[in-house]
Amino acid sequence: MADFGRVLTAMVTPFDKDGSLNLAQAKKLARYLVENGSDGLVVAGTTGESPTLTKEEKIALFEAVVEEVGGKATVIAGTGSYSTADSIALTRAAEKAGADGVMLVAPYYNKPSQEGLYRHFRAVAESTSLPVMLYNIPGRTAVNVLPATVARLAKDVPNIKAIKEASGSLDQVSELRRVLPDDFAIYSGDDALTLPVLAVGGKGVVSVVAHIAGKRLQEMINAYASGNVTLAAKIHKELFPLIKGMFITTNPVPVKAALNLLGMNVGAPRLPLVEATAEEKERLSQLLRDAGLL
Repeated sequence: MADFGRVLTAMVTPFDKDGSLNLAQAKKLARYLVENGSDGLVVAGTTGESPTLTKEEKIALFEAVVEEVGGKATVIAGTGSYSTADSIALTRAAEKAGADGVMLVAPYYNKPSQEGLYRHFRAVAESTSLPVMLYNIPGRTAVNVLPATVARLAKDVPNIKAIKEASGSLDQVSELRRVLPDDFAIYSGDDALTLPVLAVGGKGVVSVVAHIAGKRLQEMINAYASGNVTLAAKIHKELFPLIKGMFITTNPVPVKAALNLLGMNVGAPRLPLVEATAEEKERLSQLLRDAGLL
């Protein structure tokens, strides 16, 4: 399979003032991210407000981003949901649109058992020839995909090749690395834990902060990979305030506000999310100024 890369940006979805999908700005943003440190883009994931996008909007986004950066960066389509049948249909559409891979979040709200998770992921992965990245984020889905389940999937389903792990537990990442094949890629799903995850065997990050600090994040990961742990730790400390700022309220509210402050005009989030408050925007402005970005 093609290598997804080390720095994958979980791309926000730009909207117009009326809340409609802004495909022109999505293309512009995709190009900007690839030119500024991103090896690949995750489209229509959590940060892309997938719960409030229609199937048609997601497919339009996949097509637009592939058209803009296909061949220059990996395009990973967020196609998972709480419905196995709907996930299969969207996964097939993403493959037709030219995506390089798909990301499948654990089914949310319906809280399947580990056996249910296994059967869901297997059914979706077997519906496509694309490589699959699993996405474990218990804080949003109310279910934890356990390492034993991931290992079973890696053994039984050849195109399940990676996981975005956002449980926040280094113990869980360590257990994943212990039970998974060496070539199975583990990505941090938390920017603040990228360096620690690398230290226990991770490959990279599916990042939010890469929207505004992609090159620096790339430098940190490359420094660690080349053995310069001191430099990697230095960059981690420099990025840490900015990383924490991206989560002062529900993601992607802060990163959208930061991008708008930087002139990227990605619009407001869709309800039920609301724009950052004036106080939050001022805090973000100060962080951007402190980082030399504004």
